[in-house]
Amino acid sequence: QVQLQESGPGLVKPSQTLSLSCTVTGGSITTKYYAWSWIRQPPGKGLEWMGVIAYDGSTYYSPSLKSRTSISRDTSKNQFSLQLSSVIPEDTAVYYCARDLAGKGVVTLFDYWGQGTQVTVSS
Repeated sequence: QVQLQESGPGLVKPSQTLSLSCTVTGGSITTKYYAWSWIRQPPGKGLEWMGVIAYDGSTYYSPSLKSRTSISRDTSKNQFSLQLSSVIPEDTAVYYCARDLAGKGVVTLFDYWGQGTQVTVSS
């Protein structure tokens, strides 16, 4: 059974960088041909896909967030991470990590999700 767990600070100040990690157990992030996505849900809004890192380390980002988003991985810890720079209050959301079967950010093709972590952007 694959399990994902997000971790990171729950409060970030405006203009700073939001950093979250997702630890995967029950499966390797380097297993062909899986990919691993970050998704967020602002209060009262729908899910927004942010970006993905594939089994081979290649990355792809949502065009709307590409300039501020970076996804990386630590294969020794079986973790992948999200960095979102220059955050604003509108970046307040529940952030999720998920396994992406197609590597294209299609939410219906995510089969395992983390429980989500609330991140608030406020001074």
